[in-house]
Amino acid sequence: MELALYCPEYGYYEKERDSVGRGGDFHTSVSVGALFGELLAARFADWLDTIRTGGVSASTTEGENNGRLFLVEAGAHRGDLALDILNWFKRERPDLLSELTYVILEPSPARQKFQAGRLGEFASCVTWCSGLDPGSVRGVIFSNELLDAMPLSRARWDAGRREWREMGVAFDGETFQWELMPGAVAMPIPLPEPLLAVLPDGFTTEWSTAATEWWNRSARALKCGWLVTFDYGLEWEDLFDPCRSNGTIRTYHRHRLGDTPLAHPGECDLTAHVNFSEIRRVGEEAALVTDYYGRQGAFLAGIAGLAGKGTGETPVWTDQQLRQLRTLLHPVGFGDSFRVLAQRRA
Repeated sequence: MELALYCPEYGYYEKERDSVGRGGDFHTSVSVGALFGELLAARFADWLDTIRTGGVSASTTEGENNGRLFLVEAGAHRGDLALDILNWFKRERPDLLSELTYVILEPSPARQKFQAGRLGEFASCVTWCSGLDPGSVRGVIFSNELLDAMPLSRARWDAGRREWREMGVAFDGETFQWELMPGAVAMPIPLPEPLLAVLPDGFTTEWSTAATEWWNRSARALKCGWLVTFDYGLEWEDLFDPCRSNGTIRTYHRHRLGDTPLAHPGECDLTAHVNFSEIRRVGEEAALVTDYYGRQGAFLAGIAGLAGKGTGETPVWTDQQLRQLRTLLHPVGFGDSFRVLAQRRA
């Protein structure tokens, strides 16, 4: 998965072509239109105002970081979401924009180049880095559809031996194939015995140590503020539903969903559901407080409902915005397919 997506020469995400939207392989909340970024910007502005007034952490003083506030986006793809957010701040909250540094957490030089070209207007307040130091962020760290594309481990249940066998990838000279590795492998968290007693032979699942480690590092980088992600995902018990006996790894190519992740490497998007039980646990172990976990539609509806509240006026939505809002909230699409986890440093 890592090589297929991130190989500098052949990786799916390293290519200059636009893989998102009607002409690409899949849609995202960002490709629906600017409204997704504008709603996030409105929520982020509320959070940043809370930080500025000392409502999150009494230990953070105005003098730290020279009073700068940070929005850190991890996995900014081509920079479209960053542009939508920064345009909203420029238009609606220039006072906050003047105090804001927008950091893109991006290790790939190729993608940094894409993003820099897209964000040229905001060059004075945008910067890039490949990692965050502990306690370095006063603001918001966020990602959209990042954790589902991180490297993962895959394992198959051997009911006779009552053990998990890790699945590796072999190459026979022509194609890639799944191959069971020797010996047993331990799950990140032991599963309850009643579940193992009924789990059918061959049941396959996956987990991403990279995703949980990334969340842990991000949580520790947060001195004051919020850590939030938007992604496909489920909780532990849902990942072991009988309908998921072959795991959750999927491919997207030309808007078609597939289940052959080893075919056509570098030519299709790969995704696997995030284990939100694990992500949430890791954040709470790093002393974060969970503010929200639930469906993306409900989270965005809550932001939209606040529009105009400060002025006492009913917000005026354009026809285009209303169409985008309906798409983002629709339960069959983005509204229910994605989950949101927001945690804060109290």
